[in-house]
Amino acid sequence: MGAAGQRVVVAMSGGVDSSVAAALLVEQGYQVIGVMMRLWAEQPAPGGAGGENRCCTPQAVEDARRVAAQLGIPFYLVNYAAEFKACVVDYFVAEYSRGRTPNPCLACNRHIRFGRLLRHALALDADYLATGHYAQVDRADGRYRLRRGADRQKDQSYVLYMLGQEELQHLLFPIGSLTKEQVRGMARQWGLPVAAKEESMELCFVADDDYRRFLREHAPQVAQPGPILDTAGREIGQHQGLPFYTVGQRKGLGIAAAEALYVLHLDVQRNTLIVGPARELGRRTLLAESVSYVNGEPPAEPLRVQAKIRSQAALADATWSPLDGGQARVEFDLPLRDITPGQAVVAYQGDVVLGGGIIRLTMDD
Repeated sequence: MGAAGQRVVVAMSGGVDSSVAAALLVEQGYQVIGVMMRLWAEQPAPGGAGGENRCCTPQAVEDARRVAAQLGIPFYLVNYAAEFKACVVDYFVAEYSRGRTPNPCLACNRHIRFGRLLRHALALDADYLATGHYAQVDRADGRYRLRRGADRQKDQSYVLYMLGQEELQHLLFPIGSLTKEQVRGMARQWGLPVAAKEESMELCFVADDDYRRFLREHAPQVAQPGPILDTAGREIGQHQGLPFYTVGQRKGLGIAAAEALYVLHLDVQRNTLIVGPARELGRRTLLAESVSYVNGEPPAEPLRVQAKIRSQAALADATWSPLDGGQARVEFDLPLRDITPGQAVVAYQGDVVLGGGIIRLTMDD
């Protein structure tokens, strides 16, 4: 890897991962340009939270600028606030209004980072866009493959499942073959000012990481109280708004019962929360929509795969059946407790990502 004169735009965040990615590319002889995205943020409330997106705070911008200066590469800010608001924030609110639990990072990767930013990089005559994701790209049989990061604890291939051949031919993940410990060690060795910087895991556009407060303020119509029913249809309590609950949730229901109760289903049409005991929680089959495949086309027949239903979920054995209309049916060998509409289901064979889609609904056995 590495070619003198090849131009790479590096998406810099001011964190250690993207900083080391940039440093590695400089060391390998690429012509590197650092770019940081300025994204939408809440307007600050009087005496309260808001005003800056956590991905591009003034401190993060300054950290990225210092790293770029140390590496001797140009650094630019690009303003994608309007696109981010339309494609990520509005999507986040709309999904909750449908009774689903979205992962906004998926929308950001599809539309902003590997959509808008990748197009911008190519417009700068760059050969590649690079990021600090823990994932890997290679080629086999003339096709690009997306593979899990070598550090299984940090692997981020789940949130990259939407990448296809058109994107992968222009992407580099320089730290994908490294562990987090190795990345920090390199940052210390090079004396990068972000070597010890902690990583942020919160929703970047929610100022105080309180998505309930965010929805109450920005979309009060989706957070209306309503009844909590058991599976026999008896009303046993009141919920505070469907967006504040997710399938498998136990805490925060405010119900005294003889046995622990869990959220089984969010009924948007009736603004009703359905709860029941743990034994009623598991589902084996789901239907996914907006499905995409890394190699560009669905498999010709059902496949045996390992699938993840959340970023931090364990891989589970399943049969993946492609359907018309960009859909797929996924049947797991064993029931899973927390299959959640709005999250992604991603299919793997070994460490290779086949593709994925958004969970639309679960089906009883």
